Amino acid sequence: MTDSKTDIEISRRRLLGTVGAAGATGLVLGGAGGALAHSALGSSEADSPGGSGGSASALGATQVAFQGDHQAGITTPLQAKGHLVAFDLAAGAGRTEAAALLRRWSETARRLMAGEAAPHGDTGIALDAGPSSLTVTFGFGHSFFDRTGLAARRPPALDPLPVFSADRIDDRRSNGDLWVQIGADDGLVAFHALRALQKDAGEAARVRWQMNGFNRSPGATASPMTARNLMGQVDGTGNPKPSEPDFDRRIFVPAAGPGPAEHSWMGGGSYAVVRRIRMLLDDWDRQSLTQQEQVIGRSKATGAPLTGGSETTELALDKLGPDGKPVIPSNAHARISAPEQNGGAAMLRRPFSFHDGIGPDGAPDAGLLFICWQADPLRGFVPVQRKLDRGDALSAFIRHESSGLYAVPPGPRSGEYVGQRLLEG
Repeated sequence: MTDSKTDIEISRRRLLGTVGAAGATGLVLGGAGGALAHSALGSSEADSPGGSGGSASALGATQVAFQGDHQAGITTPLQAKGHLVAFDLAAGAGRTEAAALLRRWSETARRLMAGEAAPHGDTGIALDAGPSSLTVTFGFGHSFFDRTGLAARRPPALDPLPVFSADRIDDRRSNGDLWVQIGADDGLVAFHALRALQKDAGEAARVRWQMNGFNRSPGATASPMTARNLMGQVDGTGNPKPSEPDFDRRIFVPAAGPGPAEHSWMGGGSYAVVRRIRMLLDDWDRQSLTQQEQVIGRSKATGAPLTGGSETTELALDKLGPDGKPVIPSNAHARISAPEQNGGAAMLRRPFSFHDGIGPDGAPDAGLLFICWQADPLRGFVPVQRKLDRGDALSAFIRHESSGLYAVPPGPRSGEYVGQRLLEG
């Protein structure tokens, strides 16, 4: 290993050149949106035996664009590894320091997502890796605007989430001035990005909380389908898809439209709700397969509604069984969370699973790092969670332990850093 930053960068560029020759179809999957043009929970070419995930070299070569109309990591297909981290600005730090930090972070993210070395003191952790679908996504918490003197530019959609009756929220692992989501298909590449951004924070910000997650690796299954969570359930079947005509309206803030000019910096951005949801897996595993399917309202094996069909078949919510009761129970998770049961409320779920060890009682500290994206959380997450809070059968097997809401600005233009339109507008 060399200590020279230049040698590190040259070595990585040589590697990418070699990998690109072997798997050119996977090199740059970007476009105007600054992210892969697939549903976040849908399958992609990288998942299929004949796609870009068919060899390790092609998988490592896949690159996601940093610039674009929207930040990467929103519609990008799920990656195998993820880190979520929130920072608080240091005492005395304000708008000037925040702008300098976002400038540093953006340059680091741009370079790492391109498979290059970090601009300052690269550690060599990912020396022999390609970009591996790395994405870095930045957001601002409610408190960020007070700390930077920008309260007048804080949009109403960022008002704190209501308290739900089933919440068991740990404030120490919630909220934060700044939020960063990192995803990659290689664990070392993901950690390398986390370490570089932490070092970039310097004295301007300190870590408030940090969480690690994972998903199935691309190419691990012969027949890709929507991801499974740690309960073994297909999770995210009803996600809106970028191909749908109203997708942008549901997920992204309009680039131009009604509202005060001081909120225009969010045009093309989105709002992320982040919840650490502990799954009571021992309790869940004690349920029979039939009981589990009744709780969810879907087949565990295929994700199809209990009313029949395939995973993508619409729920037949009015269908009754021989006993005269709904085939999909009235308190089934799929029924209560269905958009048609919530005035069309929609959000793009893009979670990671987590496992943080086994407690003294033998129970795993494991579950879902729930992340959902929407143009307005008051029309997306909040109404659905209120209904779930009142009667979801799944509530007996999960515990919401941390929470955050973040305004995620649009993707940067050429020469811009993320958030520049807020901080310098």
